[in-house]
Amino acid sequence: MDQFLSGQTAVITGASGGLGAHFARLLAKAGAQVAVTARRLDRVERLAGEIAATGGRAMALGLGVADAASIAQVFDEIEAGFGPISILVNNAGIGGEGLALDLSIEDWDRTFDVNVRGVFFAAQAAARLMFANDTAAQGQARIVNIASVASHTVLPGLSAYNASKAAVAMLTKSLAREWTRKGIAVNALAPGYILTDINAGWWETDGGQKQLKGFPRRRLMQADELNEAFYLLCGPGQGDFRHPANR
Repeated sequence: MDQFLSGQTAVITGASGGLGAHFARLLAKAGAQVAVTARRLDRVERLAGEIAATGGRAMALGLGVADAASIAQVFDEIEAGFGPISILVNNAGIGGEGLALDLSIEDWDRTFDVNVRGVFFAAQAAARLMFANDTAAQGQARIVNIASVASHTVLPGLSAYNASKAAVAMLTKSLAREWTRKGIAVNALAPGYILTDINAGWWETDGGQKQLKGFPRRRLMQADELNEAFYLLCGPGQGDFRHPANR
């Protein structure tokens, strides 16, 4: 395929499996150098090896975005190894399962630490680098936050998760408003139900099977159905939204 991201450096959080690993493969296929990060270093090391074996360039680093103070340091390491970061995919997330009356303070905070604080501080760290490394000035900088259908639809029994993904959607709009004319395009993808590590145990239960039968196509969404939208948000199709005076 066209290597339309050749020479660019992309960072994916939560790349140990599921959509994060899928997005990493897509970016590498498009020619980007890919930094795959996650708490489970062994998994992203295997993914980086897989990408390298197919001719791509990838590095693996341990990163738990709940530790917001460590994000900027890891991003600095990526730039030192691969050059200017121009793409961030904020994919790291956790489920936050639990009925409202059963959620503890720790459960709530854990969900928001990863799904909201992690997204914000990763975007902030990446944006600071993008402004400093001239990828924003060149109109190449992209931040893609992975939200969810839960951003605007209630998923029963997931009040913390629903609230966190709604926050990601609004946060995306806020950052886009601040940074778009300065050269960073900030967008979100809000996938429907896709089989991931977070929800894998649910779909084989009676409740999960009943839920599937209520879907219009009676099946889960496939990750590759996001490919075109993902490439659009990461690539030159986003265009140059900077104010003419700043170009």
